[in-house]
Formats: sequence, C-alpha cells, structure tokens
Amino acid sequence: MWSDAGWFLLGLAALVLGAEVMVRGGAEVAARLGISPIVIGLTVVSIGTSLPELAVGVVAASEGSGALAVGNIAGTNVVNLLLILGLSALILPLTMATRTLRFELPVMAGAAVLMLVLALDGTLSRVDGIILVTGAVVYTAALIQMTRRESRAVVGEYGEAYAPEQPGDLVVKTRPTALYIGMMLAGIAVVVIGADWLVDGAVGMARSFGVSDALIGLTVVAIGTSAPELVTTVVSTLRGNRDIAIGNLLGSSIYNILLILGATCLVATDGLVMPASLVRIDIPIMVAVALACIPIFVTGRRVSRGEGGAMVAAYLAYLTFLLVTQS
Repeated sequence: MWSDAGWFLLGLAALVLGAEVMVRGGAEVAARLGISPIVIGLTVVSIGTSLPELAVGVVAASEGSGALAVGNIAGTNVVNLLLILGLSALILPLTMATRTLRFELPVMAGAAVLMLVLALDGTLSRVDGIILVTGAVVYTAALIQMTRRESRAVVGEYGEAYAPEQPGDLVVKTRPTALYIGMMLAGIAVVVIGADWLVDGAVGMARSFGVSDALIGLTVVAIGTSAPELVTTVVSTLRGNRDIAIGNLLGSSIYNILLILGATCLVATDGLVMPASLVRIDIPIMVAVALACIPIFVTGRRVSRGEGGAMVAAYLAYLTFLLVTQS
C-alpha cells in the first residue's frame, strides 16, 4: 500500500510540474507567433491546466480502467465548480463578465448534460468521443471568434496576465523560441510519465483499500489533477483578475468533458465501460452542480463570499457522501 501511495504522490507531483512547464512554454510560443493574450488565456491555459486529466484518462483507458477515467472527469468538474470556485470567492468575491454569462456558462452546463445523455447506456464509445471532440473544436472556434469583439478592458486584463516576456530584458531577448518549444514538449513528456505513475498508484491503492476505481477517480485523483486549476484560479484572484479566474475555470471544465473525455473515448478500443453508480449518481451530481451555477452566477452577476463558503461546504458534504456510500 505504501509503495502505491508513493507512486501516486510522485506521479501527482510530475503532473503538476509538467502542466506548469507546458503552459509557460506554450503561452510564450503562442505569444511569439502573434496570438493575442486573450486567446492564449482562454485556450492554451485552459487546455494546459486540463492536461493532467487528459494524461490520466488516456493511460487509464489504455489499461482498462474506464471507471477511473470517467470518474476523474466527473470528480474534477465538481472540484472545479464547488471547491476551487468556492475557495476563490472566499478570498475575494468574484464578478461575472458578460461573455461568461452568455457563453461559457451555458456551454459548460450543456456539455455536462451531453455527457450524461451519452453515458446513459453505460458505455462511452468512440462515436461518443467523436461527438465530444467535435464539440470541443466548435467551442474553440466560437471562442476565438468572440475574442475579436471583446472590450479593451477585458483584452487589457488578459494582456497583463498572458503577454509575452518583455524583450527589453537582455536575458529574455537572447532566449530562442526553440527553448520554449522544448519547455512545452518536456512538460508534456513529464505529464505523460507522471500520469502512468499516478494511475498505477491509484489502482493499487483502490485494490489495497477494497474500493472501486471510480471512487478513487472521483476523490483523490480528481483533487490531485485539479491542482493546476487551483493554482491558476487562486493566483488570478489574488492579482485582481477575477474575470480570468472564472473564465479559465469554466473553460477548463468545458474542455474536460468535450476534449479530454472525448479523446479518452477515442483511445479506448471497446469504449469506456462505467459502473451503474457513475451513471445513476456521480455524473448526475456533476450535472446538478453545473446547472446550480447558473442562478448563482446570474443573480447579482457575482459570487459572494457567502456563496463561496456554501460551495466549499457543499463539496465537503459531497465528499462525505462518496466516502460513506461507496467505501
């Protein structure tokens, strides 16, 4: 058991480190290619912070642990929307951008409902994967198109967060683009290796404790792979970039379902077979959390400290429910 826990923690550390290196390298390469900071923030960073979920999903699917892969996605989105968003609101009340209310919020809720509909037969097939990935492509294209109409204030906010390193610095000026490409590739490699360690450790712990792969995916793996989202969101909140904090969190939740789960379905030859508990309980809970965000976000166009505290309390109650009913 201790050996499994060690591999899990080592894999988790590699996932977080690799994702951070990949995001830094990818954002700098994108900026040097002339891609605007707002597009970088809404796509490269959102996808990059979801990279651990992708790596874990692909490795788990290839090893026949479909329940762990799907449980990780459902659990991670609940962590994003209740725990991380709630903690950020406790630090500083979060304000809602108009685009978030009109675009990301309904897309996030719609993606959650789509996942439930596709999962009702107990298996997520390659056809389901194609549907999800197609949705990710359409979402990304629409997102990039919408950035062209953003206000100067929003564009400036993303510029502060994701602008390329200043060329006035002699050291930065001498750094070749190849260095950042290398960072990006190295980050991806570390994430892939870390995912293999984490999945092996997680499955081993599940066997040792006599619990299901789905429960491990919904809890320890979901919380662990959400670390990049937690860091990105809290840092953005502390810097006062509250629009970015919410935008990145919702964007990551959308990509988790459409891109990450979709790609995982494509890897699984016979599809992702799920236990009944995931289809009847855990995925519906994820959908309920996503839908509950709509009135919270729309009312007053903000998430207050009180609402943030309620979100954190709701996550702790959910975690307790999982441990009591599925252990």
